[in-house]
Order: sequence, then structure tokens, then C-alpha cells
Amino acid sequence: MTRLRWTLTLTFLLLLLPAGLLLRSPRPRAEGLERLIGQAALLQSFPAAPERPVPALWSQRLGAAQARRVWRQQRRFWWQFWGRDGDGGAYLAYQFQAGSPLPSHGIRVDDLVVVAADPLAKRLLQDQLKLAQRQRRGLEQRCLQRLQQEQAVFWAPLGLGVMAGPAAPLLQRFQEGCLSLELEGANLGLAGEAAAASGLLAAPGRAATPVVPPPLPSGLLLEWRGPGLEGLLQGLLSRQLIREPLSARYGIGDAQITMLRRVPFVLRLRPLAQGPFQTGLELQLVVSGDRRPWNQMLAGLVEPLETQGLEATQSGSKALAATLWRQQDGRVVGGWRWVLAGSGSTHLLLFLGPEPPAATPAAATPVLSQPGLGASMQLRLRPAALAERGLLPPELPKPVQLASQLSLTAVPAAPGSALSQLTGRLQLQSR
Repeated sequence: MTRLRWTLTLTFLLLLLPAGLLLRSPRPRAEGLERLIGQAALLQSFPAAPERPVPALWSQRLGAAQARRVWRQQRRFWWQFWGRDGDGGAYLAYQFQAGSPLPSHGIRVDDLVVVAADPLAKRLLQDQLKLAQRQRRGLEQRCLQRLQQEQAVFWAPLGLGVMAGPAAPLLQRFQEGCLSLELEGANLGLAGEAAAASGLLAAPGRAATPVVPPPLPSGLLLEWRGPGLEGLLQGLLSRQLIREPLSARYGIGDAQITMLRRVPFVLRLRPLAQGPFQTGLELQLVVSGDRRPWNQMLAGLVEPLETQGLEATQSGSKALAATLWRQQDGRVVGGWRWVLAGSGSTHLLLFLGPEPPAATPAAATPVLSQPGLGASMQLRLRPAALAERGLLPPELPKPVQLASQLSLTAVPAAPGSALSQLTGRLQLQSR
């Protein structure tokens, strides 16, 4: 009996000791990408495809011979990213393999090899990686998982600013985020999330149901629908250079801005075949309740516009009044009109450029919603047609610039949340 007890005790110790060591010294976790995401303005993941030609970035960073050899050994994912210092070009990152020499501008980052464009970019990254790193949580952690498991892209505020250019202030709700990319025939499916600030810890909420709107017709270059102008105005009105002239010159103060922030809208950009303007811009607002504050705001614009040498022409009925603004040569350069939607609600249509056609679809409700999630935003555009006219930020990726259609829907993760669930589609075939 004593011998049996000793045998059981010894067996228990033999089992317990390794388990305790494992708990105290857990298996090392791949942390290279987690460290890099904190330094990246823009980071993309790509599945390994050793049977395909060597990408240009690999040849540029490794040289032709080493690029071919390392490329053929890839079995999982590789990455490219741009640093948050704004310089240094694209970095290449791939899985470290024992026995493989480091490239001349390469460094080891845990389980990864990262190759810079030149010695200065290498030194910049090394210095940044020496700084204390915080653990990735919330949105960043979920984006990290996408980048480790599938083809995806992550952006930080600096990356968005570079890509979007002058349009960046309109994208305040999407300062940091990520999208998974999935090829669907001739289309690229998009799914992910974005936040209005870096490092958001909010839970992802319920996944948004994919919304695939119809393609944008040839008579439009861009259409943006949403439940309120808050998202578009937030970035613009944070700049005193814009906010002060609106109040001092046009009488658009806090009360008018509050009114504008909450109104559902449709923003459209139309191509123009002739005349001095490339495009016409329309902003359609769904006005509910008392129209007097809106008419007062419009009346406040009259004197400043006349001071600039423009002349007003009134038309329409008292209920559906219209105003056109003309230069001294008679050319219409903008205006506004009240229109009646099919639902019986009244919309205010403001425009820059020639007067829009009377067939402007006023009946379509510009608010999309999903039960329990509130209203969403929907963006549709024809990137190639915009690029032809020089109206697309040149820093956007080439596949986006060449695409014939792009749609993107943003649904709040919860009512009032700064986090949005994103779904969309990029049509890759030529127009």
C-alpha cells in the first residue's frame, strides 16, 4: 500500500511539474506584427503565392536573386507598410526563417524580418521600436487579427490623411480602421470597421448586414447619403479658418450649424459636358418641421453673395421657392430650391454650378437603417471617372483609381458609437 501511494505521488509530480513550468513560461507568441502596427500609418497583408512572379517591392528591397529565393519559401502571409514619420518609403515584412541571412537594410523584429528602403529608414524604425510599446486592444487588436489571418489593410490617421488628401476632413468618423479584402469574381469585397479616434476600446457590436447598392449611373460621379451632416462637418468646422468666416461673413453661427449637423442629406457630384465647370455639386437636405429657420439662413446669404457681384433670380411658388445666382454675364453659378419628395416631405436642394435637372431624385430617402443600430452612411462613386477629371486623391491605391465603381456602407456599432462597421465592394473591371 505504501509503495502504491509513493507511485501515485511520483506520477502526480511528474504530471504537475511540466504543467507548472508551461504556465509560468508560456509558449512565445508572435509579436512582430503587433509591434509594427504601432509604427504604421498604413499596413497591408498579402497571402503568400510562391508560384506567382516576385512582387516589385521584394526585388527592390532584397535584390533579384535573394528576392526569388525567399519568395519561393513563403507559405503564410507577408506585409508592406509605411511609417508614421511620413518618410522612408514602403517597408517589406515577412516571416523569419532560421539560417537565412538578413538583407543589407533588414532587421529582425521577433518572428519577422523587416526590410527598409535605405539605411536612414532602417535607423528610424529601429529607434521607434526601442520605445515602450503598449498592448494592442479593442479595434487595433481586431485589426491585428485580420492582418495575421487574411488579406487586409489597416490605416492610422496619418495614413488616411495622406491617401484622402483634401477630402480627409470629411472622413473624421473613419480616422483609424481596417478592411478585409476578398476577391469575388471581378469585384473586391470589403468588410471591416473604423473609428473616429485612434486606440478605440469599444466592442465591435453586431456585424453589419452587407448592403450592395446598385451601381452609380453615368450621370453621377459620386453620391454620399447619411443621417446627418455631423460626420462631414466635424473635421471642417474644427478649423477656425473655416468656422470664423462662416459666422462673420455669412451669418452661419452655432444655431445654424447645430441645425445642419442633424439634417439627413444626399451629396452628389455630376459630370458636366460643357461650360467652365467640370462638375456640378448638389447637397439635398431632408428638412422636417418648421422651415422658417432655414429660410432665415438662406436670406442671410443674399447680401454677402451680392457683395461678390452675383445677381439673384427668383422663381417658383411661395411654398417651393427657387433662387438662382448668376454672374454679370448671365452664367448660373449656383443657387437653391425647395422640392417636394414623393413621401410628401420637403427637401432643400443647394447647388454649385449650373442648375441641376428637374429630374433630380428627391423622393429617395437618404437615410439607411438597420434595426437596433440606427442610421448609416452610404458612399458610391466612380473612381476612374473621377481620376480622369483630376478629382481623385492621387495617393489612393492604383486598383481604386482604376475601378469603375466603389460602394461603401458604414453602420454604427451602437447608437451614438464612434465605431462603425464597414461593408463595400470595389468593381475592378474596366469601364
